[in-house]
Amino acid sequence: MHIRKSLASVHHPFPTVPAAVKSIVFVDDEAPYTELMSMMLAHHLGCPVHSFTHPTQALAHLSGLDAAVIVTDYHMPQLDGIAFIREAARLAPAAVFVMITGHNLAAEEDNLCRLGRLKGFLSKPFGWRILAEEIVRVWPDPASAPALAPGSPTT
Repeated sequence: MHIRKSLASVHHPFPTVPAAVKSIVFVDDEAPYTELMSMMLAHHLGCPVHSFTHPTQALAHLSGLDAAVIVTDYHMPQLDGIAFIREAARLAPAAVFVMITGHNLAAEEDNLCRLGRLKGFLSKPFGWRILAEEIVRVWPDPASAPALAPGSPTT
């Protein structure tokens, strides 16, 4: 079993974003993938992205992050994505969720359907732009949703 330290929050590179901007939380136990996706999302959506490689550490910090969208992998140590969403929904009552996975979750379909705040689902592999578009699509308040930065590449 590999124990990985949670990645530090990856913040957008634009210093003029207002403090009231909601954030994205990204939870996946694959550290290099988590780091890359978080950096790409922060850069191209221009909002704070907080990344974690352990779901329990994400839960411990969630109440202070003002998350609009929480992206979580399904297959993780300690908690699977369904259990994570159930716990996280209590800690971040205004947030919605996007589940990502590289596994077939047909057997979990009933459980997934019962997660009312699960608004998006993506099967790996996918590029950062597909995830960014999904985050914008499910953002709880469309008027305050981030937009892809001008000149963002398509891949």
